[in-house]
Amino acid sequence: MPAILKAADFSLVSEFVVLDAKKRLRLGAVGEVGNAFNVYRNRLGQIVLDPVKAIPVSEAWLWENPEAFASVKRGLQQADKGETHDLGDFTRYAKE
Repeated sequence: MPAILKAADFSLVSEFVVLDAKKRLRLGAVGEVGNAFNVYRNRLGQIVLDPVKAIPVSEAWLWENPEAFASVKRGLQQADKGETHDLGDFTRYAKE
């Protein structure tokens, strides 16, 4: 069986291409793989659609900060193991 990918040097062509209401892209039908895609093309014109999810701008800082992201992951792992400590009621700090 011949290889489908004839060259691996793909470059990004378009970011966050979104399906329309009928699940279509201008490139043709892609099925139910995802709602949005990054589109890559190699030097031979082969195209790869990579499913992506959007992150709100207000939350993007966490994904862009490796230390903060590692801290959140560590905290989630600790919580999953039951390694939590009750620090009391924080409602007085909540903004209305």
